[in-house]
Amino acid sequence: MGIKISTIPVFSAEVAPASIRGGLVTSFQLWVAFGIFIGFCSNLIFYRIGELAWRFQLAAAFAPAIPVCIFVWLCPESPRWLMKKGRYQESFASFCRIRNSEMQAARDLYYAYCQVLEERDAFAGVSLGRRMWELVSVPRLRRATLASSWIVISQQFSGINIMSFYSSTIFSEAGYSTLSCLLASLGFGLIMFVFAFPAVYTMDTFGRRNLLLLTFPNMAWCLLAAGLCFLLPTDSSARVPLIAFFIYLFTALYGPGIGPMPSIYFSESFPLSHREIGAAFTICVNNSVGSALSLTFPSLLAKLGATGAFGFYAGLNIVAFIVIFFIVPETKRYTLEELDFIFGVPTHRHVAYQVRTWLPWFIKRYVFFQRDAKLEPLYRLDGAEHEELAHA
Repeated sequence: MGIKISTIPVFSAEVAPASIRGGLVTSFQLWVAFGIFIGFCSNLIFYRIGELAWRFQLAAAFAPAIPVCIFVWLCPESPRWLMKKGRYQESFASFCRIRNSEMQAARDLYYAYCQVLEERDAFAGVSLGRRMWELVSVPRLRRATLASSWIVISQQFSGINIMSFYSSTIFSEAGYSTLSCLLASLGFGLIMFVFAFPAVYTMDTFGRRNLLLLTFPNMAWCLLAAGLCFLLPTDSSARVPLIAFFIYLFTALYGPGIGPMPSIYFSESFPLSHREIGAAFTICVNNSVGSALSLTFPSLLAKLGATGAFGFYAGLNIVAFIVIFFIVPETKRYTLEELDFIFGVPTHRHVAYQVRTWLPWFIKRYVFFQRDAKLEPLYRLDGAEHEELAHA
């Protein structure tokens, strides 16, 4: 699992053009959500088998792995990885396979080559241990590590994995029967899959950062509302439907927001010289935090009750929103090479920009409806093509 989740997003980011990179990498999470939905279907199919049900449920995961093992041989190798290894002709051939014309392939080859030369001069001969240390010691890498790590932590803070692992337990607490719990969990998985589709488009239009800032506050109040619904009398006919409604609404907001974001962000934030190790470190953080929260949730549920547990995760969503606002830069439609400049901006300057420039502009534009309010860009890149992209 660790190899899969750290490799596929990096590969997708390295082969995708900048204009559709977000949507293409999002497809990874889209089909992960589909797999979760199929898993819930499997639970329902084998529900009546009895003691052997868990064996069939585990074995069912083997079936979709077969076509994956076959089709992976048809994928071209990452041209940027080939260039990193000095295999330039193979790199150009790979670019030609994944671009519309040889001219586009040559352009991207040149950009990547220039970046490889810069990184080779800066990091040539550096050991694995040294590269790991540079993730926190080199300012540009530290900013990428901090932003990527916080996004994966925020995904765990959202509470979605708790919903996935303990959805049947949560619905049982709400008063569902065993079969109803499985059906409700199936609906949870279906909504997660369906609402991952909008992210394929919005990730490269609305932007990564904007999606996070929009969805996290809304996920917070959905969790809080679901938790408060547990306080309704158990004999109330509205109790169970309301709990399910707010959990489903939370899941619908998760799909186009933080759901696909970690795999996109960590795969594009690091330079080629540190991309693999940066992705591996980020996934390590993700799994460590996820394991800790999963192991503690049953105790949290027992001590605080459903209302307290949901309120706790609603608070974590607000914490995630605040930190994202201050330290996570926008990356949409920048090439992987241009992101070196984006993460070269000092964190204190990024924070100051959000507080002194972006927030006053947002209030003028969307609170007081001043249509003539203009936002001064934080990043200024050469070329007219970046005119629209220069806003943080």
